[in-house]
Amino acid sequence: MRMSRLLVRTLREAPADAEVVSHQLLVRGGYIRRLASGVYSFLPLGLRVLHRIEAIIRDELDSVGCQEVLLPALHPLELWEQSGRAAMFGSEALPALQVEGRGGSFVLGPTHEEVVTVTVGAEVDSYRQLPVTVYQIQVKFRDEARPRFGLLRTRELIMADAYSFDVDPVAMRESYQDVFGAYLKIFARLGLDVYPVEASSGAIGGDVNHEFMVPSVVGEDHFVSCAGCGYAANVEAAERAFATPESVADTVGEVVEIHTPGQAGIGDVVEFLAGENLTAADLLKSMAAFDDEGRPTIMLLAGDREVRLPSGWRLFEDDDFASYPSLVKGFIGPIGQQEHGLRVVADLGVARPGTWVTGANRVDHHLAGVAIGRDVEVDEWGSLAVVVSGDLCPRCGSGVELVRSVEAAHTFQLGYKYSDVMAGASFVAEDGDEANFSMGCYGMGVSRLLAVVAEENHDERGLVWPASLAPYQVHLAALGAGRALEVGVAADELYGRLVAAGVEVLYDDRDVSPGVKFADADLLGIPVRLVIGAKGLARGVVEWRSRATGDEREVGIDASLDELLGVA
Repeated sequence: MRMSRLLVRTLREAPADAEVVSHQLLVRGGYIRRLASGVYSFLPLGLRVLHRIEAIIRDELDSVGCQEVLLPALHPLELWEQSGRAAMFGSEALPALQVEGRGGSFVLGPTHEEVVTVTVGAEVDSYRQLPVTVYQIQVKFRDEARPRFGLLRTRELIMADAYSFDVDPVAMRESYQDVFGAYLKIFARLGLDVYPVEASSGAIGGDVNHEFMVPSVVGEDHFVSCAGCGYAANVEAAERAFATPESVADTVGEVVEIHTPGQAGIGDVVEFLAGENLTAADLLKSMAAFDDEGRPTIMLLAGDREVRLPSGWRLFEDDDFASYPSLVKGFIGPIGQQEHGLRVVADLGVARPGTWVTGANRVDHHLAGVAIGRDVEVDEWGSLAVVVSGDLCPRCGSGVELVRSVEAAHTFQLGYKYSDVMAGASFVAEDGDEANFSMGCYGMGVSRLLAVVAEENHDERGLVWPASLAPYQVHLAALGAGRALEVGVAADELYGRLVAAGVEVLYDDRDVSPGVKFADADLLGIPVRLVIGAKGLARGVVEWRSRATGDEREVGIDASLDELLGVA
């Protein structure tokens, strides 16, 4: 491809909204362009890299027996109502993706579990046709409240999503391991260090699932890592080790009510009671929630910790408080709440001797001197706080570390979550009875991976693509081509020779200065740069340069293909 014909316009400055390096360089290099907040167009260079990533994904998934399909991005709303996820996605998220048409109500698909279940279910009617794993590379839609970081958090993304269908959970777990292994090979070929970690299933569902995390300074996620035993988990799923809850029945002192006008937050109370030498760790945070069975519950944890909401639970919304007048928003406390029909569940981190300051369930008032076990009976203990660096590993007791990262993929053992509720998701089992599919689900953000790779492969001058992902293998530049006929002729001949040999070449034949050509070559990040100039041509050589290492040497213009490509 000649740069004089390529749809590309490089920029010397990054756009103001580009916060991270990958976003800056992909826009400056003309790989992507912003259409709207969280919505991007892929220009020819960006699409070529995207296709390289897709080819690796297809190769590895095909190698474990997966079959490619292409499912609609527009889903009938009744499928989402049938699975129950129309309500699960909430009153805001899913309606924002709804489309009203002449054929009824549709959803711009954020994911494809419902569609693939009814599609495969219509084709498979016997255990003899199983196992089946299908995948697609398809556009997904997400109503992100705050798109940012270019391709790392968008409203429209390209995903490679796979779905396995098996006769029973044992077979499903075998299929899960096959795709899991393929994912590891994909990341290895992309040159990314990845850590599969235990994770929360969220709106997708399933009992066992893993996130594939890539450590990154721009990541918005964190995972917990233990060097002692290898335990790794997303912060939403990670637990920590504790000693057995200690008895505090002999705690002395009385509960005292304190007037705290307008001090509803933990920080506000600590500042208001500054003379008491309290820290946030001395306050008992009380949060009202409904558990996974819909039971009203008070969650207790230390005031310096963030809550880790268990799967299926949800915190009280404003309207919920009206049904539980014993709770006063902003001043919630656990004392006496069992009498009003609420359970008390406590984080094991609050199982320590001593007393706490907590809400009094009375506006502008808190209680001091509250003791767990004496003033508050706990119905159930658990791990309710987000793990932080230094907490103890739940498996070996060593200290853990938090690693900042980007979520690049997520896999789920769904089991019967969808096949139990979707019409037609059954087959005739070996014993002649009807059985439902045991399913797995696997998702990898293809467009996000482009940004992740760019974030890990750049320097101060621009992108540095791995050879397997670069849009072209060689960047050929002719210096002074518009003024020196012989240089242009020699460059054209070398370009034709390389193309004829099957080499993918980006040929900078523009009539611009050498400085512009060199800057653009560094910015675009193609692995090998070949330069033909008048002085070198007079000696029969071209300048060869590695973008990754900066190594330079002269190579004969008639040298072998391997020498021109820098192959050892």
